[in-house]
Amino acid sequence: MAQTDAPSIGRRFRLGFVKRFRDDEEGVTAIEFAFVAIPFFALLFAIIEAALVFWTQQVLETAVSDASRRIYTGQFQAENRAVTDAGDLQTAFRAEICARVVALFDCEGTLRVDVRSFGDFDGVTFGTVLDDEGAIDDAAFGFQNSGAGQVVVVRAAIDYPVFTTILDGSGANLSNGRRLIMASAAFRNEPFGN
Repeated sequence: MAQTDAPSIGRRFRLGFVKRFRDDEEGVTAIEFAFVAIPFFALLFAIIEAALVFWTQQVLETAVSDASRRIYTGQFQAENRAVTDAGDLQTAFRAEICARVVALFDCEGTLRVDVRSFGDFDGVTFGTVLDDEGAIDDAAFGFQNSGAGQVVVVRAAIDYPVFTTILDGSGANLSNGRRLIMASAAFRNEPFGN
């Protein structure tokens, strides 16, 4: 008789433990939150990062447009008439753009600027800004001074950090795990006096 009672006591104990565990609702909220928290915060941070990327893109577009207006009107050329080195002109124009960017990225350290001048819009040609490995090619950026009536294409590029790659790895489109953000402006210079 003792042998038949032993399994039933163990079985009753296990069933009682399972029933108590199943009926106990203390901590259920914490466990449910733990299941939902990681995807929720990953999605939240991805949304914030996407908003920052769009905001950075807009700020860069506005800064390039505003700085390009100084070339369009001839003010930049007049102020830098004595400068003949293309690298110095490129640095001066990068400073024009960076003066309009506030605290979204390291403008002086990451911004690359390309300014090309052409006789007309049909002659506009330029290559990619990426090298074969998928990194920004510094050789693709230069500065050509422009005169009155010339067509000018201004391109600016930065490599922007990507923080949340949990949900989607497409946020990074450069080989170094960062994102390429570009802005451009194309215009014909006013007939300003040389």
